[in-house]
Amino acid sequence: MGDEMTFAPHGKHLVAGEWVAGDTTFRSEPAHGPAFDYSVGTPALVDRACAAAEEAFWSYGYSSRESRAAFLNAIADEIEARGALITEIGTSETGLPAARLEGERGRTTGQLRLFASHILQGDYLDRRHDEALPDRAPLPRPDLKMVQRPIGPVAVFGASNFPLAFSTAGGDTASALAAGCPVVVKGHSAHPGTSEIVAEAINAAIARCDVHPGVFSLIQGGKRDVGTALVQHPLINAVGFTGSLGGGRALFDLCAQRETPIPFFGELGSVNPMFMLPEAMSARAEAMAAGWAGSLTMGAGQFCTNPGIAVVIDGPEADAFAAAAVAALEPIGAQTMLTDGIAAAYRAGRDRVAGSQGVQEVLTSMCDLRNATPYLYVTTGAEWLANEALGEEVFGPLGLIVRVADKDEMRKIAASLQGQLTCTLHMDDADTALAQSLMPVLERKAGRILVNGFPTGVEVCDAMVHGGPYPASTNFGHTSVGTLAIRRFLRPVCYQNMPDSLMSEA
Repeated sequence: MGDEMTFAPHGKHLVAGEWVAGDTTFRSEPAHGPAFDYSVGTPALVDRACAAAEEAFWSYGYSSRESRAAFLNAIADEIEARGALITEIGTSETGLPAARLEGERGRTTGQLRLFASHILQGDYLDRRHDEALPDRAPLPRPDLKMVQRPIGPVAVFGASNFPLAFSTAGGDTASALAAGCPVVVKGHSAHPGTSEIVAEAINAAIARCDVHPGVFSLIQGGKRDVGTALVQHPLINAVGFTGSLGGGRALFDLCAQRETPIPFFGELGSVNPMFMLPEAMSARAEAMAAGWAGSLTMGAGQFCTNPGIAVVIDGPEADAFAAAAVAALEPIGAQTMLTDGIAAAYRAGRDRVAGSQGVQEVLTSMCDLRNATPYLYVTTGAEWLANEALGEEVFGPLGLIVRVADKDEMRKIAASLQGQLTCTLHMDDADTALAQSLMPVLERKAGRILVNGFPTGVEVCDAMVHGGPYPASTNFGHTSVGTLAIRRFLRPVCYQNMPDSLMSEA
């Protein structure tokens, strides 16, 4: 793609159906193609958007499941109608290939349609009814009904690594809207043009479905005061976030420090360790290494489920595994990272790992500016256990092989882990006893446990869990992917001796 683009942004915020220009602008930093100016968000715009969201809640929060499902499907339709334009600006801003953006767009519209179908079924309401027992001794029981109800306006932060599936109309927005909650999105400054087009699609769906325009607003990126104002606004009832541990923890703390604390649903990343069990290593170490290399470098390693750690038992099979991983990684060239800042953080992470005691370089290369190339290092189980910093995420295509002395040390590695999004077992039938001993530990450490697979590629479906103990996420009882994500923005209400005339449609 050259510098000629059909996309011409207006660079404004969308606040309750109106496109609003700010007093100052920031310039985008695309991977290729022209840069554009976008309005900088302000706390005043946040306040205006939150007030509109609260007003919208009194109609949208009490709307029928049928009307909300129609709205979600309409958003999907409008995004698909703008597909070519989204791909054009998205590839320019992020450097991601067109096929990746098109696949991510399909995931985005697919989860909107999935949530629409799910709320029509009604199971997400978790309805319960204990009928009255007026003749029960020694005390009668009243009639009790319970149902999940929407909590009110929700703040969503766009993610850098998923400009569609985890951003303006991504999983957090879709699940909040499905629950009946208006949304205020803080767009990510890495892809403001993509956010603008998706906001136009949502605005068109609002008009098409005659929904209150305050149900959705987009405040473009800018200074930190916008994020602070959003999470601390008294009309915001919960926050959805996907991003770095440092940024997420800062916002989490702000939510906890409010006069009225609110839940912060932050997905903060993971090293996603894989345990290569001995019989599987004996049978197919080279194939497992090649598969790992493909998963490790997919999308320049910029996935929160990127499997950065491989735990193997020392010996000839570990040698074969390392050699095969090097052979698979060496031909992979430089890939463009999402932002200059992410590329700089990747280089800093590489330097941290390379400078750690007891870590040896296996594959090195050169990466500069916005490009990333694979790196591979090896350490021992003892060094890992002595240096908890080796368990910190490096966002990019960097792998670390941990060579443990024996099965007991492998179990110690598992027990030493912080919270993870995923843990993986590569095993054969003869590894079952070792796998069984690892399972209770891994269940406490991760939100998703895989066998003989790779964690990149998160299916959007009923059973998926994308979350885990801290620091993988800030709320281990929920997921940011799958239909269970809707429950984050609901709370149970019990109705005692309530006449049907006062009960909601749900």
